[in-house]
Parts: sequence; structure tokens; C-alpha cells
Amino acid sequence: MLKGARAQTALPAQDLDRAKAFYRDKLGLEPFDEDAGNVRFRVAGGNEFNVFRTMGAPSGTHTQMAFIVEDIVGEVKELKSRGVTFEEYDFPGLKTKDGIAEGGDARVAWFKDSEGNLLNIVQPARVPAGRTA
Repeated sequence: MLKGARAQTALPAQDLDRAKAFYRDKLGLEPFDEDAGNVRFRVAGGNEFNVFRTMGAPSGTHTQMAFIVEDIVGEVKELKSRGVTFEEYDFPGLKTKDGIAEGGDARVAWFKDSEGNLLNIVQPARVPAGRTA
């Protein structure tokens, strides 16, 4: 049933103007559609996400959206230069260095948006030739 459907992330924002400015100024994304309660962004591959006005607050305790990149070190460096602060973790099985965690399957870096939504950047490990992900 849903196999052919597209999926879209929706992120809550208590201050939609502040969130719009964060995604535009810090992440370099331009909205392609907006109204009084929503701002929509489009990234590579036609993927879209929505930031919506709400009085509720995100938990900020789990990843709510991921950006898949080819060069995590370059992306983290660029985002830091734009004022994005990356989370640092030191747990059994998860330790970041300069904001980036190294793992067998991927390299990952987490940051919060202006509204407290926890987002991440993921650089997947390369899939060997002849094998599908």
C-alpha cells in the first residue's frame, strides 16, 4: 500500500519565523512554499520537509530528521562556520570527536535547530561493488 508513497518529515516550531531563519541562514536552505502555519523546504532528490507552527515542544532526545551527505567533515566545518553547534556525546558505543561519531556503518554528527529539534548529518559507509544497500 504505502510502498509507492513518498515520505515527508514534519518538524514542530514554536516560533516559525525563527525556524525559517535558522534553516535559511544556518543551513542554506530556501523555502519553496509557506503560509501562516507552515514552511516547506526541498533538498536533493526532490525530498521535502515541513516546519510547522505549534505550541508543543520537541523532546530533542532523539533524531527527528537526517541529512545524507558524501563529505561529513566538510559539511560540519561549513555548518560550524555558519554558527551551527554540534552535540558532543560520550556514551558506551557512541563517542563524538569534533562533533562526529565514527561507526562501522556510517559517520554521524548531531545538532539542534532553533526550536530544539534534534537533526543529524550522516555519511554512510560505501557499499561494496556488487552489493546493494
